[in-house]
Amino acid sequence: MHAVSTSTVAPAAAVPPTAVDHAPWKTAIRFTLVTTLLLGLGYPLFLTAVASFLFPHQAAGSLILRNGQVIGSELLAQSFTADRYFHPRPSAAGNGYDATSSGGSNLAQSNTKLVQRIQGDIDKLSKENPGKPVPIDLVTTSGSGLDPDITPDAAFFQAPRVAHARGLSEEQVRLVIQQHITQRQLGVLGEPRVNVLALNLDLDQLAK
Repeated sequence: MHAVSTSTVAPAAAVPPTAVDHAPWKTAIRFTLVTTLLLGLGYPLFLTAVASFLFPHQAAGSLILRNGQVIGSELLAQSFTADRYFHPRPSAAGNGYDATSSGGSNLAQSNTKLVQRIQGDIDKLSKENPGKPVPIDLVTTSGSGLDPDITPDAAFFQAPRVAHARGLSEEQVRLVIQQHITQRQLGVLGEPRVNVLALNLDLDQLAK
């Protein structure tokens, strides 16, 4: 018979874990740099390039040119006060229609100053078109103070004044308004509207 060995094999010594040089602040800095380059520079530049290619007019600010000169933007209201022009909504942006101070008046509906200003505008407009209700957007400011559009009702309300000042028939002016009504996007988004600057420019061309 063979002798059975009673010796045992000693277990292998445990290998100590390798120390990892991992500093959280280094990872944070790398992550910040990468996300800044990708999301702060790469992504905006990519979208700008795509927009400039697909929608060059809108990407450039929807500027309106006449004789090679920029006279405004389809996106920003301008002040028109002469009777021969359609007037935009009132503006509380800076001293009025200031693109560098976009904002509303922040006056509450119960504020006496706001109530008096609105009532004064209603009284003035009612004299221009007696017997006709004054559209609300002609006496209230927008949140930005730079809304370039008015409702079709607000445009038609001003038609008699503009027609008289330009020596045109009211029907001629109403026809131009009708041509400038933009309907709801996709048939459901927003409300029908009229761009005041574009409307006034077309009226100037009609007079020529």
